[in-house]
Amino acid sequence: MKNQSEYVIETQHLTKEFLGFVAVNDVNLKVKRHTIHAIIGPNGAGKSTCFNLITKFLTPTKGKILFNGIDITNQTPSQIAREGIVRSFQISAVFPHMSVLENVRIGLQRQLGSSFHFWKSDQTLGVLNERALEALDQVGLADYADETAVNLPYGRKRALEIATTVAMNPEVMLLDEPTQGMGHEDVQLVAELIRKVSIGRTIIMVEHNMKVVSNIADTISVLQRGELIAEGNYETVSNNPQVMEAYMGSADAELAGH
Repeated sequence: MKNQSEYVIETQHLTKEFLGFVAVNDVNLKVKRHTIHAIIGPNGAGKSTCFNLITKFLTPTKGKILFNGIDITNQTPSQIAREGIVRSFQISAVFPHMSVLENVRIGLQRQLGSSFHFWKSDQTLGVLNERALEALDQVGLADYADETAVNLPYGRKRALEIATTVAMNPEVMLLDEPTQGMGHEDVQLVAELIRKVSIGRTIIMVEHNMKVVSNIADTISVLQRGELIAEGNYETVSNNPQVMEAYMGSADAELAGH
């Protein structure tokens, strides 16, 4: 039985060095169950490295990562995905010449361990259609099921990526810059989707757009030069003198929002 502690993900003294450069330094995160937890910070703060450590794409130099109280530090990305921690990538990762429905179905096949069995008959794969359609419905893409993915506008491509992640029914969903490169309308669409799919699960996101963070994040962890300098809700971190100083003159984000 899973440990149902208050925290679903914890990092203990998480540290990552690259040839003597400390990218993440002694970071202790506690991510509460069924919340949206944002990791922010100016360029070079260590956000992506921290994210890659949690998702197991990097191995820490020191420290531990716990999932439901269990040490997952030495597990692989595919092991943690099977256990319920699924990552969505910064660059939209869709199969452009497949239909929207087929994209989600491929994600489900991957979870079943048959990702390369592309020769499976439609009839065999049909059992996955219901789950795929359910996920598309959750992100407002049910009407686009038969559309070729390449024809989707950028914001809806990101929605498709979220649908593929949701279809795997993860306990923890990790989103890397989900609104990167989007216009205002798409940003709003994706922010609303994130809030919607967060019901009953935990979301950890790295995000530059402070307006999105202030609107949807329950807890915000602020990194600067690889160290955790502040944590709390938006009001708490935005009024923290150290955070204000870290963002002063920063070109990639403004604490007041865009």
